[in-house]
Amino acid sequence: MLFDPLSINTAVYAVLMAFTLNIALCPIIIPHLTRLKVGQNVRSDGPQSHLSKKGTPTMGGVMILLSFFVVALLFLRDNTDGLVLLFVTLGFGAIGFCDDYIKVVKRRSLGLRAWQKLLGQFAVGVVLLAYILLMRGDDMPTAVLVPFTDGMMIDLAFLYIPFFFLALGGTVNGVNLTDGLDGLAAGVTLLVTTFFALAAWAAGSPVTAIAAGAAGSLLGFLLYNAHPARVFMGDTGSLALGGFIAALALLLRMPLFIPIVGIIYVIETLSVMIQVGYFKLTKQRFFKMAPIHHSFELSGWSETKIVTLFYVTTAIACLIGFLAAQRLF
Repeated sequence: MLFDPLSINTAVYAVLMAFTLNIALCPIIIPHLTRLKVGQNVRSDGPQSHLSKKGTPTMGGVMILLSFFVVALLFLRDNTDGLVLLFVTLGFGAIGFCDDYIKVVKRRSLGLRAWQKLLGQFAVGVVLLAYILLMRGDDMPTAVLVPFTDGMMIDLAFLYIPFFFLALGGTVNGVNLTDGLDGLAAGVTLLVTTFFALAAWAAGSPVTAIAAGAAGSLLGFLLYNAHPARVFMGDTGSLALGGFIAALALLLRMPLFIPIVGIIYVIETLSVMIQVGYFKLTKQRFFKMAPIHHSFELSGWSETKIVTLFYVTTAIACLIGFLAAQRLF
C-alpha cells in the first residue's frame, strides 16, 4: 500500500489526486460527449429557464467514476471494505450508464425498464449485504450506531435485511431526485461525503482515503457542473453517488445518520411522494412541481439561490451530524 489509509494526510492526498485527475479528464471527455450528441433531455412542463440546458452533455458521471476508480486503486491492498465500496459504486454507476446510454444515445426515452433497474440494484445490494453479514467477521453485523446516544449501538437482528434495502434504495433514489439543478446533487453529495469521510477517519476505518477520493472527484466535477453547467452527471453519476453514500454509511454502521446529513435527499423524496399521493387523492397538485427544487423555481427563485440554500442546509445538517456522532469525534 503506497499510503497509510488511516492517516489524515493520506486522505488529503486522495482529495488532491482525485480533484486533479477529474479536472484533467473533463476537458478531454466533455467534447467527446458533445460530439456523440449525448445531450440532456429537458421536461417540457418544467421551468422555462431549463430550455437553455437542452443539449448540454450528460453522462458526466463517467468522469467522477474514472477519477474515483483510479485513486481508489491505491488503497485496495488488504482492504476488503474498500473493495466492496468500490464494487457497489461502480455497480450502481454501470446501471445508471446503461440507463443514460439507452435514453440519450439510443434515443429510447424510457431508458431501462423499472424492473431492470430494480433487479440490477438488488443484485449489487445483495453482494454488499452478504459481505456485511457473512464475510466481514463482525461480532454483531446487524448492529447500527444510534445518533445522539453517546455511541449506543442497537442490534436490528432479522429487521436488518429490510432496513438495509430501505436505506440503500432510499438513498439512491434521493440522490437521483436531487440531481435537477446545476451543481445541486454534486455539491450536496460533496458535503455528505466529507462528513462520512471524517467519520471514517475518526472511527479508524480503512475506507477513509477512498471516501476522501470521492470528495475530490466531486470537487473537480463541480468546476464544470456549477451554474451554468457545461456537463451533467446523468444517472451514471447520481446512481453511483447514491450507492456510494449508502454503502459507506452501512459499512460504518451509520445508516441512521443518512436522514440527518442527507436531509436534502429526504426532502426531495418526500416532495415527490406527497405530490403523487395528493394528486391521486384530489387530482390536484400539492406543489407547483416536484421534486421541490422545481417548485421553488416556479415560485420565482433563481437557480443559484436554490442551490445555495440547499448547500447551506446540508452544511448545517452535517454539523448536527457531528454532534449526533460525538463519541467518534
